[in-house]
Amino acid sequence: MRYQLMPAPAYLQAYIRYFWTLEGDDPQALAKAFGSLVDGCPGLIFQRPDAGAFIRESKTLPDMFLYGQTTKNVEIASLGASKATGVIFQPNGLKSVFGMNAGELTNDCVDVQLLPGHNRLPEQLANAGSTGTQIEILSSWLYKRITGSQVASDPLVDYAVAQISGSNGNISLRELQEKLQLTERTFERRFKEQVGITPKLFSRICQYQASLHQLKSNDYSKLSDIAFENDYADQSHFIRSFKEFTGCSPYQFQKLLDEAGEEMMLIK
Repeated sequence: MRYQLMPAPAYLQAYIRYFWTLEGDDPQALAKAFGSLVDGCPGLIFQRPDAGAFIRESKTLPDMFLYGQTTKNVEIASLGASKATGVIFQPNGLKSVFGMNAGELTNDCVDVQLLPGHNRLPEQLANAGSTGTQIEILSSWLYKRITGSQVASDPLVDYAVAQISGSNGNISLRELQEKLQLTERTFERRFKEQVGITPKLFSRICQYQASLHQLKSNDYSKLSDIAFENDYADQSHFIRSFKEFTGCSPYQFQKLLDEAGEEMMLIK
């Protein structure tokens, strides 16, 4: 399996975290590369039509699709070989790039060809001579959407996302809400419209991602250290949260890492 992760160019970094490419014969290649799709970010995936089709929960996915926040363990597998290029957006990418109410696409996806202004994008990507050219085409398309968008970002939600992400979810949401001078209901409504989930759930996902990163980096002596260092109430809370988002316990995931070796890559 060949998996490459590339930071977005500077002019897109406010909207996009990474571009990535994947090629392999393993039907579980995408799941191995990403681990869990619960990462607090929406994304976009283009799969080459001459390779195997991706499936999610027994449903064949379009050649190119946009997906929202994922809040539960779900795997994308391939019916054959995998050859794909993708985008990992910033948490508010659906709203800031596509002008969508992000909550409408949580745990769901949409065919890019159903979006206005796709301009035969899947066909252009399929005819591109290299992955580098594909990323140039995607960058240009996304830049045009961003600069042509009439939707302004919400600076208060942008600030909240930065604070929650920067603290790995270990921040008082009540204090943050009061600092923003918003009622709890207004804060949740605006956050969900921009990000797709509530501030509390986003905080839990950031906390989980920090623990996942530590586990993948092998930066611990024993599993209880991860729970303590990521401010879980206790080890049982850590295990329940990890299993909710990953589908297995930290111990089981540790064994999968040992078996898969370098195939299980870090995306964050």
